Amino acid sequence: MTDADLPPSDDSIADDLDLTPRTNVDGTAVASQRKRNWLPILVLALVVVAGGVIVTQFLTSAVDYYCNVDEINVREGCDDDRRIRLQGTVDEGSVVRSDGVTVFTISFNGASLPVRYAGEPGGIFKECIPVVVHGVIEEGALQGDRVEVKHSDEYVSVNDERVVDAQDLGCDATA
Repeated sequence: MTDADLPPSDDSIADDLDLTPRTNVDGTAVASQRKRNWLPILVLALVVVAGGVIVTQFLTSAVDYYCNVDEINVREGCDDDRRIRLQGTVDEGSVVRSDGVTVFTISFNGASLPVRYAGEPGGIFKECIPVVVHGVIEEGALQGDRVEVKHSDEYVSVNDERVVDAQDLGCDATA
C-alpha cells in the first residue's frame, strides 16, 4: 500500500477547509444570500385580504337597522343615509309593476314612504299586508333589494303585536 492509497489525515483535511468568514471590501462580514420564495408570502397576503373583505361585508350587512316607516330620521339608527330594514303595510292601490320594477308605498303609524324594488317581490306579496323591505333611501324613496312578506300563521302567532301594529286603518285586513 502506498501513501496515495491511504485516506488523508485529519490535519490535511483541516488545512484544505477555509472556515474564516467572508468579508466585504469594508471588512464587514457578508451574510449568506438566500433566495426568498415570494409565492407563499403573496398567497398568504391574498388570503388575509380576501378574509378581511369577507368579514367586512358580513359585518356591514349585519348592521341593517330594523325600523318602522314612522321612525325614519327620528330614531337612532333609522337615518335615511344608511342601509335599513323597513317595516310597513303596503298601501292599497299603490302597487305598480313596469319593466321588471315594482313600485309601491308602505305606511306605518301615519307615515308613508315610496318603495322601488327592482324585480317581482313574489310569494304572497299584495296590497294591505305587512312587509319588511331591505334597502337604502335615495331621493326620498326606499331602493329595496329584498322584500319579506308575512307568510304563515306561525309568524302571526309569534309576532301578534307586530302584525296588529302594522295593520293600517286605510286597508281592509281581510283583503
